[in-house]
Amino acid sequence: MQPTFLSNLNEVQRQAVVNTDGPVMVLAGAGSGKTRVLTFRVAYLIYKGVDPRNILALTFTNKAAREMKERILQLIGDNNAHSVWMGTFHSVFARILKMESEKLGYPHDFSIYDTDDSKSVIKSVVRDFNFDEKIYNTGHILNRISSAKMNLIDPAAYKNDPEIQSQDKLSKKPLIWQVYQEYWNRCKRSAAMDFDDLLYNINLLLHNHPDVLEKYQNRFKYVLVDEYQDTNFAQYLIMKKLAAKSQNICVVGDDAQSIYAFRGANIENILNFGKDYPGSKVFKLEQNYRSTQRIVAAANSVIVNNQSQLHKTVWTENDGGEPISLLKAANETDEALLVANAVFHSKMTYHLKNSDFAILYRTNAQSRALEDALRKMNIAYRVYGGMSFYKRKEVKDLLAYFRLVVNPSDNEAFFRVVNYPVRGIGNTTINKLSVLAAEREQPVWKIVSEIDRIPTGFNSGTIKRLVEFKDIIVHYQEQLNSTDAYELAGKIATGSGIVKALFEDRSPEGVTRYENIESVLNGIRTFQDEYVNENEGRAPSLSDFLQMVSLFTNMDESEEEEVDRLSLMTVHSAKGLEFPYVFITGLEENLFPSSMSMSSRAEIEEERRLFYVAITRAMSKLTLSYADTRYRWGDLSFCTPSRFLEEIDSSLLDIPRKFSQSRGFQQKLPLKDKSGVQQKSYNRLQKKEVQQPTFSHPFRDDEVADVVDLVAGQKVEHARFGEGLICFIEGTGHNKKATVDFKGIGRKQLVLKFARLKILNS
Repeated sequence: MQPTFLSNLNEVQRQAVVNTDGPVMVLAGAGSGKTRVLTFRVAYLIYKGVDPRNILALTFTNKAAREMKERILQLIGDNNAHSVWMGTFHSVFARILKMESEKLGYPHDFSIYDTDDSKSVIKSVVRDFNFDEKIYNTGHILNRISSAKMNLIDPAAYKNDPEIQSQDKLSKKPLIWQVYQEYWNRCKRSAAMDFDDLLYNINLLLHNHPDVLEKYQNRFKYVLVDEYQDTNFAQYLIMKKLAAKSQNICVVGDDAQSIYAFRGANIENILNFGKDYPGSKVFKLEQNYRSTQRIVAAANSVIVNNQSQLHKTVWTENDGGEPISLLKAANETDEALLVANAVFHSKMTYHLKNSDFAILYRTNAQSRALEDALRKMNIAYRVYGGMSFYKRKEVKDLLAYFRLVVNPSDNEAFFRVVNYPVRGIGNTTINKLSVLAAEREQPVWKIVSEIDRIPTGFNSGTIKRLVEFKDIIVHYQEQLNSTDAYELAGKIATGSGIVKALFEDRSPEGVTRYENIESVLNGIRTFQDEYVNENEGRAPSLSDFLQMVSLFTNMDESEEEEVDRLSLMTVHSAKGLEFPYVFITGLEENLFPSSMSMSSRAEIEEERRLFYVAITRAMSKLTLSYADTRYRWGDLSFCTPSRFLEEIDSSLLDIPRKFSQSRGFQQKLPLKDKSGVQQKSYNRLQKKEVQQPTFSHPFRDDEVADVVDLVAGQKVEHARFGEGLICFIEGTGHNKKATVDFKGIGRKQLVLKFARLKILNS
């Protein structure tokens, strides 16, 4: 007998849920209910009698995991559902590493460094090595190290890889390997892992300890993965190892929404699932429940232009909906005002809330003009991607005290709070402690613990202050195993002097900071209550709370959720969200698609997927906009409408008549249906003749070199990289490539049919 909750699914969804054995891929179009399928599948497994502890479900946000658990409880009413191993890759694997840490040479309560911590360590390494901080940029180095770890490359392998070393030399940073090695050493001395280490070390654990691998293969009889198209190489290997014994792996995703290559996501993981698991079952969720027919059709007519994809036909039974509006502006200020006015008009006409609207853009810098325009129209908004609660200074200060009590080897936590509140321990002392620790290859805490017994060169006053600070930390360390998380956190907040220091600052900013400390403590109380309920009455330790906070993601932030505000965000931030009214702005060549992502077909296709994601955020009404001119570094530049606009079926666009007389537009015959959308998606559409834009490129067509005309030794110009010299050409037909040496940039390999090179006279 099947459970009654299956009646809430359509037939394809139901099949994806009940086929529980063997490898399964659920290819889910936008708005087709993929999270619903994943949730119901877990519930169905438990209904069938599978022990929840044998189910591993991996998501990309903690918020998604919590919501899924709550929904599973509602479906089956079984409190044992709390025992499902469900969470983000990092949170689940951090949990395993806590239990197996000794096998890797880490203490149980190792620290987890966030991006700010990692940047701080790298910055100190660069300074200690006397490298030029402008050349050895912290952000760039962290990205290189992160990319290496995601591909399971340790410092020694990094140093000995000719391709990696060549890339670093071309970027004029040939000694990154030294920074990587020292960063690796300092993290290990601090008993700390960064986010990438959580994945790297799980791979190391499963590879070097077959008994541990077998233990978790037996534990996780069913593996489910959400957003499979966003997984990287390290995540892919972990899942493959864990599911190797049972072969009961179910992945859910959409290759058309793979937009995180810059973070290491590998679209090949989902494209090659059938090769990895021959005979796997594939279920295509193609019915869109979110958007109108016009929006679905527009998205399909764009994404069909990508060559690398798993084909599916997304359709909807929703109403046809309003035509897609296209706004053309003279400049970015005019564009922002047009968008703000359109929001205001819709609000007044249809009695809508601010939260019904989202304005999306390709880069954060675009928000300035939009914010100015929204303020003029008195429309409340929220910019996503701002500073999250747990990154505020006073909050990080308090958390650093918690970290130091839990893990005294944590150098970053030590340096952050040793003189906060001020206790007369200056930078000279801190620098000397850092040098001593590096020379002895020990944590700073080890030096401080013995400072009154070993020769350090510090005067008696400095030694006294350091010993007093050490005694404060030791006092709370002694209570770790006897005091619950909330009570101990309150004692540390008070005993450290943070509460007193902030209470005495009666400025508005000081009051806010004081309230934020109170909010942290309230959060620990809430966390403790939930933890006790989910862990059979066991109270959490302060370490448990720190692990939860350190693995928090931006998408988990819920602050101000109830406030009625319009959402301003990049398209990357919008993934997974939906809004009744969506505006996509800045649709111009070199902005969307980005000038940084136009040198190969793979990059252009990722930009197209990004546009597809933007379109499919809209439920009822979609508006697109672009500007004729835009300032770039103080210079006024003329813009060309995005190539993606031309890919939208002309019958779906509502273009004002005046556009046809403007630069860049001309009368054009209606395009044929390129999207492959089932005819019923159009049944209710009232077709009408509208004008379709045609678009030029950065160079006039008569200036662009034909692929066959290009030879080695020619001088050429590229819209993004400038002037260069062709070194050599390889390949044939559509795959023909040129290696070009660009002035001030170095060599780039370009796919010629996308490069649009202009030949320069010698």
